[in-house]
Amino acid sequence: MSPRRSYDQFCSAARALDVVGDRWTLLIVRELLAGPRRYTDLHADLPGVSTDVLASRLKDMERDGISTRRRLPPPGAAYVYEITPRGRELLPVLQALGEWGQVELGERRPTDAVRAHWFALPLSRALEGEGVVEVRLEEGEFHLYVGAEDGPVYGDGPAPGEPDARLVLDSGTCEAVARGELRVTDAVRDGRIEVTGEGTLAKVLREA
Repeated sequence: MSPRRSYDQFCSAARALDVVGDRWTLLIVRELLAGPRRYTDLHADLPGVSTDVLASRLKDMERDGISTRRRLPPPGAAYVYEITPRGRELLPVLQALGEWGQVELGERRPTDAVRAHWFALPLSRALEGEGVVEVRLEEGEFHLYVGAEDGPVYGDGPAPGEPDARLVLDSGTCEAVARGELRVTDAVRDGRIEVTGEGTLAKVLREA
């Protein structure tokens, strides 16, 4: 485990960056907000990170109380990493950072990696209310826990049960929402997002 580096400044922002300012740390938090993840899952969904750096960051995050590691019972018998309540408090930080970075997103470059669930945080900022929303994109499916106060914020794949709403949209629409150029309600009204489901969220979106 590497010794913690510090800016040595008596400032809460500097102290926060002492803990989460290293490259990849906040993106690991983004992944762990989906729930427990194995090391191999994290490495697959963080293209560009080396195995050494990922292992080092995970150890630092355990030391700083942002994440924990536990062993799954048989037949899994693998270790998973999960966010702590302290780490989950970084959700509004990531939301604010994502909103601030909307203007930097621009058009997708040929070299840009993409995972369907990376659109979860922008969509969760754009949705109001509470409930489970299943989202289907060309790149894959994920689900959101809109308004969740604890537990996972989103997850890969279909919702574990019947969702309150299902959204089907193309990548261009999702990217426009992520860049802040398009509101979800406007996209639904224009037919760019198909909404199904009988939950309150689905009804609100259809009636907006």
